[in-house]
Amino acid sequence: MTTRLNPYLNFRDNARQAMEFYHSVFGGELTTSTFAEMHASEDPAEQDKIMHSQLITDNGLALMAADTPNSMDYTPGSNFAVSLSGEDEGELRGYWDKLSDGATVTMPLDRAPWGDFFGMCTDRFGVSWLVNISAGQSS
Repeated sequence: MTTRLNPYLNFRDNARQAMEFYHSVFGGELTTSTFAEMHASEDPAEQDKIMHSQLITDNGLALMAADTPNSMDYTPGSNFAVSLSGEDEGELRGYWDKLSDGATVTMPLDRAPWGDFFGMCTDRFGVSWLVNISAGQSS
């Protein structure tokens, strides 16, 4: 797997509907995981919300999205993040180190519940970044 740059959209309670719409527009394969399935929230109101969804089209387009947890701020206009993901740990850690320098780290790059290494930060220019290193190559 090569490193990809993926749009990651955040919603407040309607990520499923949005991604189903994008699926109808672009086709491809849509996968979704709820907060309950990933054991990612103890808030009963969030159990059926989308923790992560991914649309991969036949021609290689990728779009990801999630519902913003109730405990996090949601302001339309700041409802996006840039996601870097792949298996090249050295490359992705290098990107993380540079992006997180002078940034606000909201989740340090560390082992995630799904087995990969994952981190979140808002860089010095106010851009939100997600970095995910696949467990297949990471240690």
